[in-house]
Amino acid sequence: MTPTKAQWREAVLSRRRGLDAATRAAESAAIAGFVAELGRQLGPDATVCAYVPVGREPGSTEMLDALLGAVERVLLPVAREPGPLSWAPYRGVEHLVPAPFGLREPAAPYLPPDAARDAAVMLVPALAVDRRGVRLGRGAGFYDRTLALAAGARLVAVVRDDEVVDELPEDPHDVRMHEALTPGGGLRTLDTGGHRNVPE
Repeated sequence: MTPTKAQWREAVLSRRRGLDAATRAAESAAIAGFVAELGRQLGPDATVCAYVPVGREPGSTEMLDALLGAVERVLLPVAREPGPLSWAPYRGVEHLVPAPFGLREPAAPYLPPDAARDAAVMLVPALAVDRRGVRLGRGAGFYDRTLALAAGARLVAVVRDDEVVDELPEDPHDVRMHEALTPGGGLRTLDTGGHRNVPE
């Protein structure tokens, strides 16, 4: 029987809870290095939408600082119910404040959701991504309502190496990722198979 999204989430979160601090630190440093190189490739005029990793999510604020030194603007999400994510510029870790849902985000003022249209790349948190680009999120729907606004951006799922899997369950509203970023493999292109990347 094919696992459901809920079963996938439970399995991935269980594995993440088992990671030791040294492994998490090494993976975060590797991701920061790959993100720094991505920023250099994009150039100083680029805008990148990213996020603040929390809990056992791969990555750290190191990757945000690496971007901040390489591109013009780094935007971080502001999650409020309901609707797509709003955004705010990242100005350094000392300017992050506690936010709903256990997150950290920049303080107000905020930018509207369509600020994502300016992004060359959007780094997207994920529990897993499959080789077709199907992303497994936490199920709250914030990114489902947001990704179509960044239609011109490269969508990059940030996951651990064993979280790039052969196939995940897909819903009609899911927007596929173009690439995966992992600590062991860096950026890898996913085979979206020409899938229309805008929900109907």
